[in-house]
Parts: sequence; C-alpha cells; structure tokens
Amino acid sequence: MAEIEIGALSKQCLDRRIGTMEVLRAEVEAWKERRNTEGATIRWLLSAEDARKKMGRAYPKFNQS
Repeated sequence: MAEIEIGALSKQCLDRRIGTMEVLRAEVEAWKERRNTEGATIRWLLSAEDARKKMGRAYPKFNQS
C-alpha cells in the first residue's frame, strides 16, 4: 500500500521541479490533505483469498488451503 501511495504522490505532486524545501513540504501537505479529504482508496486486483493462495506459493506458512 505504501508503494502505491508513493507512486501516486510522485505522479500527482512531484512530477515537476520544486525549488525549495519549504515549497516541497507545502505541496506534499496539500496533496496529503486532498487525498485524505477525497477518501482515496486502493482497488485491489485480487481478492484476499486469491492473494493468500498466491502468497502461499512463496511463503508456505501463509498457505491456508
């Protein structure tokens, strides 16, 4: 989830040159507030059950089938 949010931040906020640290902080804070206000969510491509099955191959202790 963190990687998805970092990608969104990069594309939606950091896709240009920002001249000072103060402006960077203000831009990131404004982006964060907008994301939180909009209630941004992640649309997963797999169900939790499908993800567990897939992860079970790589991490047998997580395989619950």
